Amino acid sequence: MSKIILLVEDEPTLQKTLSLALTQEGYEVKSALDGEAGLRLAKEAKPNIILLDLILPKMDGFEVLDEIKKDEATKDIPVIVLTNLESTPDIEKALALGATNYLVKANYDLKDIIDKIKDNIK
Repeated sequence: MSKIILLVEDEPTLQKTLSLALTQEGYEVKSALDGEAGLRLAKEAKPNIILLDLILPKMDGFEVLDEIKKDEATKDIPVIVLTNLESTPDIEKALALGATNYLVKANYDLKDIIDKIKDNIK
């Protein structure tokens, strides 16, 4: 059975690129373009790991992360934050809310991101 990755990313090009790369690695990818859809999919699909942007329409990534970690059904799913926000308070807040890793998009290439997923997926 393939592992499910939930990708919550509002930038369509990046979402498509990541989805394609992860599918080629043998993962099943579920995608959401906004925070509300991402939270709903986290509860419905029960992914093995979540890649979460912080700047999202409808519900930001911090809210999504908080809700995921408060819910008994989803609290143990590893969440890798993948964002352009690189300030220390943002990093500390995400980690305090339960993020497994915090990756700044500009600092990582596709291979690095896939390696982080492999290191953290359940």
